[in-house]
Amino acid sequence: QVHLVQSGGGLVQAGGALGLSCAASGRAFSTYSIGWFRQAPGKEREFVAQITWDGRFTNYADSVKGRFTVSRDNVKNMVTLQMNNLRPEDTAVYYCAADSDSDHYRRAESYDYWGQGTQVTVSS
Repeated sequence: QVHLVQSGGGLVQAGGALGLSCAASGRAFSTYSIGWFRQAPGKEREFVAQITWDGRFTNYADSVKGRFTVSRDNVKNMVTLQMNNLRPEDTAVYYCAADSDSDHYRRAESYDYWGQGTQVTVSS
């Protein structure tokens, strides 16, 4: 069992930066890949980024590549999503999620545990 608690987010102007954190409890955290998803009002939840269990590999949606960076610290049981050069279209509720099998990391239904979500709002 993995319990995920998110922090960070908030309101920022376009071009600004924000960081999101995802703190995990549970001894098995280091065996899970972690994904970030977002959901804007009236839209489906979409994949943002993913990091493998050991932190060796990361994957990003094309829309955030080069602007967002995902990292993890398995000693602290923490994953962070650093978001730079934010755009109004990045406005959404962001979720972290844990997946015991990273083969289908772009699919939300592949993930076993979810954080509570945190709002990110980018003003133009």
